[in-house]
Amino acid sequence: MDIKLYTEQGRSALLFHIELELQKQISRLDSPRTKAFHEMLTYHMGWTGEGAGPEATGKRIRPLMVLLACLASSGIEGADETWQSALPAAAAVELVHNFSLVHDDIQDNSDKRRGRPTTWVKWGAPMAINVGDALFVISNQAIIDLKEHYPADVVVKAAEILHNTCLELTRGQFLDMSYEKRADLGVDDYWPMVAGKTAALLSASCHIGSLLGGADDPTQEAYRSFGHYLGLAFQVQDDILGIWGDEALTGKSAASDLVEGKKSLPVLAGLSTNGHFAARWRQGSIRATEVQELARVLASEGGYEKANAAAKQMTDLALMSLREVDPQGEAGEALFELADSLLKRSQ
Repeated sequence: MDIKLYTEQGRSALLFHIELELQKQISRLDSPRTKAFHEMLTYHMGWTGEGAGPEATGKRIRPLMVLLACLASSGIEGADETWQSALPAAAAVELVHNFSLVHDDIQDNSDKRRGRPTTWVKWGAPMAINVGDALFVISNQAIIDLKEHYPADVVVKAAEILHNTCLELTRGQFLDMSYEKRADLGVDDYWPMVAGKTAALLSASCHIGSLLGGADDPTQEAYRSFGHYLGLAFQVQDDILGIWGDEALTGKSAASDLVEGKKSLPVLAGLSTNGHFAARWRQGSIRATEVQELARVLASEGGYEKANAAAKQMTDLALMSLREVDPQGEAGEALFELADSLLKRSQ
């Protein structure tokens, strides 16, 4: 299969096979007694139910990064057997991501996910918890499927990376939830929380991909570092867009982060100045009608500038790590293209 990996069409070809692998993994529950349960998983994954389709599935960035890192570090230009052998790992990281989303929606009381009712809204929280648990278990089964193509020591290391990442996700979620009622937080408290959320799976995706591509330990560490800093930069940008973004372009309300009291990086930077923004924040919940003026005040007191500087620093560190490994061929070009698309979202 001649796939131009740095093109949209080429990435679509990989995404098609990622989707097939995900469906194969989830079909473990497609049996007469659990068909309704299987349907809950396929609904959450965006394949079935009202509104199913590409908008409901998400972008599958993490599994794509597994395959691209695998190919770029293998030195084998576009070989089908290289990326196809890594498909179970690509599915595993995406299943972990989706397990965390199902549980996050319950914990955050979110009623919508990608424009559709969340799993817990449709079937209740107890059943949705079970859906998340099933996705987690299947992710572990998927990573073990690597045994068909890789030696035992490689499979064990890939599983170890995945399991350590799952624990990191729970740490990040704990910090995120525990921060909600705390008033003593500073910018330094932000980074451990987002490192255990957005950055964790992106770094694992690049790490596992380079491992399966045959990279040595220093190269694997550089790929892991690339994913880590890419995740941090992406999250800071998301925080910026959550306050000053154009709703028509981002698809999310620029009012929601301030109204919800989210301890984002711009907010924590603003609180540290103890100015007008901090004084209003400490008075209690922000009303939607106040958001535009409060966002202006936060920007004037350095919240935007400090967050933007942090995003640039994390971006520079991510790209420095990627240049260090010098990813080869079309897969290398595709990794730079993908990083660029994630790091240059429109405001």
